[in-house]
Amino acid sequence: MCAQRGGRNEGGMRWYSIFAVYLLFWVVTLFMVLPYGVQTSDELGEPKVPGQADSAPGNVSIWRKFFWTTIISAGLFFLFYLNWQTGWITRDDLVQLLPAEIRG
Repeated sequence: MCAQRGGRNEGGMRWYSIFAVYLLFWVVTLFMVLPYGVQTSDELGEPKVPGQADSAPGNVSIWRKFFWTTIISAGLFFLFYLNWQTGWITRDDLVQLLPAEIRG
């Protein structure tokens, strides 16, 4: 049994917890990165396919999106993990941001 420190294991997060949290960061970041740099067929001067929506992207460089998603999510996860280990911002700090009526 691991010793507890502030509700966490003394040794830090387990590998599968790290993987699961990183995956969440990655997926959320992907949805934030997807719209950047996308151009429609009209903007690219390409002919449309019959039935294609006017707003449909004409170029999607998914590997570039995956690259930037991985870089950004790794940086965000690194900050999250540092906070987890050092306790810079705790749950009590976040509760203080709530209005007094909600805090109770």
